[in-house]
Amino acid sequence: MSARIDLNHKIHVLTKKEELDSVRIPGKVIVVLDILFATTTMVTALAHGAADVVPVLDEAAARAYGKDLAAGCFVLAGELYAETLPGFAHPAPLSLLEHGVAGKTVVYSTTNGTVAMTQCGGAARVYCGALLNAGAIVERVLAAHPRETVLVVCSGSGNNFNFEDFYGAGCFVERFAERLGGAADLSDAAKAARTVYRNARTPQDLLECRVGRMMAAKGLAREVEFACRVDALPVVALLEDGRVRLSD
Repeated sequence: MSARIDLNHKIHVLTKKEELDSVRIPGKVIVVLDILFATTTMVTALAHGAADVVPVLDEAAARAYGKDLAAGCFVLAGELYAETLPGFAHPAPLSLLEHGVAGKTVVYSTTNGTVAMTQCGGAARVYCGALLNAGAIVERVLAAHPRETVLVVCSGSGNNFNFEDFYGAGCFVERFAERLGGAADLSDAAKAARTVYRNARTPQDLLECRVGRMMAAKGLAREVEFACRVDALPVVALLEDGRVRLSD
């Protein structure tokens, strides 16, 4: 079992990406979450051999980026308001794997998660988080950033709170608190997220939340269940120069 870290470490949770406007980003370490499904999909694609993932703001940006790439070396994937973009691969994790990503750049556009990712560029470091890689991200942050404030950013949905992202944030807070012990300086939002995580049932509660119900109605219940698998893909994904890549 890992030794506890003795340095005081501030952990804060933002309940939606729009709250980024209220905080000072430079110098902070940010973990972006969009559990259903953007960051889960990015982590999954990279863990299964994608060369990198380019998160973009919208369909137009994705198509423009793809014009500069050689045919056959990239995949356009994405959605807008939960509808797959025309001519794009399906944006959910297992569906994208079935499309094929090994060795390719995934140019990825979603309504919330990729937007949140692009808004964090001024941070000291931006990690792509999911339940799938929570433990790996927490260990890396504690080892590489022992003094920086950590912001766990829930992408939310159209300026609204999303249960599944807050639950995911609580998973991260729980892991940080376990490792930091008394040195964990948790904000009220971080404590609330941890309480939700401790008391929720998975995958039931994620299937019953607003986005989960919508995904299940579209036949994507298995994707939601996959997204609930904590530490199933223990990889570290980080944003550098506009691309999300695996870190050694």
